[in-house]
Amino acid sequence: MKKTTAGGIGLIMAVALLSSTNMTARLSGSLDVTAASTSDITKVTAGFDRIMAEADEELIDPIEAERAVNKAKEIKEKEREENKEGIESQAAVAAEIDEEILQTAEAQKEALGIDNLWGYTNLGIAQVDNHLNVRDKAGEDGELVGKMTKNAACEILSVEGEWAHIKSGKVEGYVHTDYLLTGEAAKQKAAEVVYTVAKVNTQTLKVREEPSTECPVITLVAQDERLEVVEQKPEGWAKIMLDDEEAYVSTDYCVVEEELETAVTMKELMYGNGISNTRIDLCQYAKQFVGNPYVWGGTSLTKGADCSGFVQSVFKQFGVSLPRSSRQQVGVGTKISLADAKPGDLIFYAKGGTINHVALYIGDGQVVHASSPKTGIRISNATYRTPAAVKRVLP
Repeated sequence: MKKTTAGGIGLIMAVALLSSTNMTARLSGSLDVTAASTSDITKVTAGFDRIMAEADEELIDPIEAERAVNKAKEIKEKEREENKEGIESQAAVAAEIDEEILQTAEAQKEALGIDNLWGYTNLGIAQVDNHLNVRDKAGEDGELVGKMTKNAACEILSVEGEWAHIKSGKVEGYVHTDYLLTGEAAKQKAAEVVYTVAKVNTQTLKVREEPSTECPVITLVAQDERLEVVEQKPEGWAKIMLDDEEAYVSTDYCVVEEELETAVTMKELMYGNGISNTRIDLCQYAKQFVGNPYVWGGTSLTKGADCSGFVQSVFKQFGVSLPRSSRQQVGVGTKISLADAKPGDLIFYAKGGTINHVALYIGDGQVVHASSPKTGIRISNATYRTPAAVKRVLP
């Protein structure tokens, strides 16, 4: 075989020629074809014309050439397999990394979901008809420090036998585990009973009859108070429940968020300072009905009462007769200022100048009242809306 045109010979033939004993002798040093890399073969191709120019008289053994070609094919195939394995290996590693990232993300998502479960990481829900007693120690002989109303939430800090150490709102203590939903059951129940509130983030929030700044102001709500949201309206308004009536607030001055009910404190009222035993007993009596239902027109402390029905029934238990409606009740007793209010006094609220709600002052800046069908009988700050009048009925 004589030398042919250099430009007409491909990469495989170049390697074949270099594999010939005679031809490889022309190269400075020896070339191990089996160890040839892609860059080596490229260099051979580039220098092929020069090599062929020196091979004018050389003959190539056809058998050697065929062997060299087969060898070159094996090398090329090996390179392909190595590249393939490398790609597959990289893909496998990438897949493992992706899976790890996914699992981590899912774990983070799950953890985030728990952390954001309305602020609880180990959620418990009171499973009772009325309320669940919270005591200062594990046992029925523990002092009552608070109450969790039906479906109220708590953070379970630990479990000690049949008692769970919990924290709910401002109350920390122990509840019996027989009356506490936990785990998935607690999450499911919480999803059913969670409600939306508007938390006031301005000094005083104006509550209006309609979603417009042109509408009359019903009342003013103090900073940090929470109002039950019925519906969020377009253009920055939220429909709320102001006790048992619908009203509107601007969401520019409040934060709308979801929350669960929490325990109410049962801190004992202090004797002395001119507070009679009758006042103390009346307030303690009223507080035991916290969590019971609101029923418009009702007067039952257990089956349901409205605001004036609740007050009327509590006072009746202590031999004091009051009219039926809040508008009539405001006409009874002596008018005093909010600053002078004592446990057992009545605080009235108004809409458009007309009395439409009454609550019983229990001291420490709080009132107990039958608020709305959603919340039932509850404890609130006395200034959760602007008081219209404060009346003293008890001596």
